[in-house]
Amino acid sequence: MQAMILAAGLGTRLKPLTDETPKALIEISGRTLLEIAIRNLIEYGFNKIVINVHHHADKVKNFLESNTFAADIFISDESDLLLDTGGGIKNALQYFDNLPVLIHNVDIISNLDLNEFYNYHLSDDSLASLVVSKRISSRYLLFNDENILCGWEDVKKNEKIIVRENKNYEQLAFNGIHIINPELIKKFPEEKVFSVIKAYLLLAQREDILAYICNDIKWMDVGKLDSLKRAEEMITKIR
Repeated sequence: MQAMILAAGLGTRLKPLTDETPKALIEISGRTLLEIAIRNLIEYGFNKIVINVHHHADKVKNFLESNTFAADIFISDESDLLLDTGGGIKNALQYFDNLPVLIHNVDIISNLDLNEFYNYHLSDDSLASLVVSKRISSRYLLFNDENILCGWEDVKKNEKIIVRENKNYEQLAFNGIHIINPELIKKFPEEKVFSVIKAYLLLAQREDILAYICNDIKWMDVGKLDSLKRAEEMITKIR
């Protein structure tokens, strides 16, 4: 199975820690976020992992070269231009075969059963499946009663994008883990820099992008300074 870890971000919410250290190499309980993500993927049977790099790219490359992992690791280098999540996935297409790709943000820690999620994606014969949950957030993806993506909403800015009309929409927060078939990546926007959410919303007008609802998992976005201590406590509980 193949996966991609999105690790190219600037980590601005973790400043000043990320001034000289890429977000991927921030440590939680003595292990970097990147190592935690890689070993978690390997534990679930992912033996081919693509990692994109940009901010302090050489430090991430040196880390990977100085550590041994039981998987084939490929680096998608964005040193010249940070491509955002969608552009980063599209740029890495050259490394993928025709099987579904699990995409995992480097700053997400959870106890999600990745095999169960992968099998769900295969059983529904979908082109993309997004891990979402019913939790408080400032931004939501909007789904119909068949769990098909219909839109996006920013409740703080009072902005909404609807790509499929429906009587009622369920607000679900995206958890930074998703599976996408390479054939859908080929339909991503032509531009270089764009978010994966933008791509999904464009494609959802004619393709079924499905929700994988997980309300009972332990999950954390380690993107802010105040989340580091809580992440250490969570890592201890789910080990």
